[in-house]
Amino acid sequence: MNNKVQNNRAWLLVLPMLVLVAFSALIPLMTVVNYSVQDVLGPNARFFTGTEWFESILNDSALRAAFVRQILFSLTILAIQVPLGIGIALIMPKRGWQASAVLILITLPLLIPWNVVGSIWQIFTRGDIGLMGWGLREIGINYNITRNAGDAWATIILMDVWHWTPLVAMLCYSGLRSIPEAYYQAARIDRASKWAVFRYIQLPKLTNVLVIAVLLRFMHSFMIYAEPFVLTGGGPGSSTTFLSQSLATMAIGQQDLGPSAAFSIIYFLVILLVSWVFYTTIMHMQKDKNPHGGA
Repeated sequence: MNNKVQNNRAWLLVLPMLVLVAFSALIPLMTVVNYSVQDVLGPNARFFTGTEWFESILNDSALRAAFVRQILFSLTILAIQVPLGIGIALIMPKRGWQASAVLILITLPLLIPWNVVGSIWQIFTRGDIGLMGWGLREIGINYNITRNAGDAWATIILMDVWHWTPLVAMLCYSGLRSIPEAYYQAARIDRASKWAVFRYIQLPKLTNVLVIAVLLRFMHSFMIYAEPFVLTGGGPGSSTTFLSQSLATMAIGQQDLGPSAAFSIIYFLVILLVSWVFYTTIMHMQKDKNPHGGA
């Protein structure tokens, strides 16, 4: 006999959360979906277009080129920032005032607003007054981010590495600090080398932290806008125009609400899909290495 008392009042406890999710995610998303299937000519002039805007976006050669640039940029900064962040975390002091000082110094770039980062690097790279631009010119390097696409790309990648590698380093540092000292004592007893300690103790223990770091950095790099827009304006030509800038130009500059809404949905689904692929791949790799789920 079931003596449990049904009390539906418990649903009231999750009602605020449901309302918050509706306002923060569902309503904006449904609004974008609504615009993506309409041609909005005015407040009272709308025409149903079906999937026309989606087909137009997918067949746009300029947007496909921006997508390729976006993928290339995200993979490049991940390939640099993840190993560099691990390396910085490994050499950071473990205790004492040195640890506190390094932690403060290394997090400073993270505190700078994104558009300010672009402004700093825009000035820093100028050939007349910028230290980096002037220095490169003095040693004979013809460096100009407004005329040379390679210079612009290298500068944006360098700027992003400077700005966001501290986040990866901080996550890895917290992961390293959570490893019990008993593991290191056992390694010292076995006279394990530093490489063996890293390969068989530290790296496996960092797996979950690295999953978070990779996902965070990928999602942010895929949405990067302010820094390259302030630094290069998407140029020279369209060599540094990424997806977010293309979307902003379409939605704000051209006021194409229908196409920009369709673009937004495709953009969102791509980020969701690639993040899922990243997460699933890393989790499968971890499961293959540790099929019994032990530490």
